[in-house]
Amino acid sequence: METNLTFGQKLKDARKKAGLTQEQLAEKLAVSRQAVTKWESDKGLPDVENWKTLSKVLNVSIDYLLDNGEQLDLSVTREEITVSGGITKRTAQKDNIVLEKFKGGEIHRLMAKQILTKTERVIGNVLGFLGDAVPFGIPEFLNDMKNIDKAFYLVNFPDKQYFVMVTDEFIESRLLAERITQKKFVIGNIRFNDCGVVKRKGD
Repeated sequence: METNLTFGQKLKDARKKAGLTQEQLAEKLAVSRQAVTKWESDKGLPDVENWKTLSKVLNVSIDYLLDNGEQLDLSVTREEITVSGGITKRTAQKDNIVLEKFKGGEIHRLMAKQILTKTERVIGNVLGFLGDAVPFGIPEFLNDMKNIDKAFYLVNFPDKQYFVMVTDEFIESRLLAERITQKKFVIGNIRFNDCGVVKRKGD
């Protein structure tokens, strides 16, 4: 029955019904074709920013794609905020916004690192062979710049857990259906490391 289909199977079916190849869907989402292949093989999930685009492009509901008990629960709230100043000042403001919103929660700051695609790794290796003529690690540096304005957090309560992303313009909170307990984990094309608890003033 259709309700027994995995997320990957539903995604592949919806993509074909929309008349899109993996390359075309990847282009619309600004991700690699390998990422789409990974999702359709149930070897990963899209990152938090791609769900709404997937739903719109494929003309299917997010609930339909994830109604079989996947890890992410699309109970999402987004609120506009204003953050300004230098990087250090903006980071402190984002910490304070999360601390204020989730009073009583244990808030962990996450370090995010974009995972290089196969093509980006090849480019990096080629540039490395060119020696001092070209700075090594350019693809990795450019990839990391994609998340330069974002801060990520896990917020723990006794009965629930939230995955939170804060940019200079908004805070997006996602209730997780299954608790993340690992210090290192991957969501979509981003690898996260738990950097520890964000301290409140006076702690």
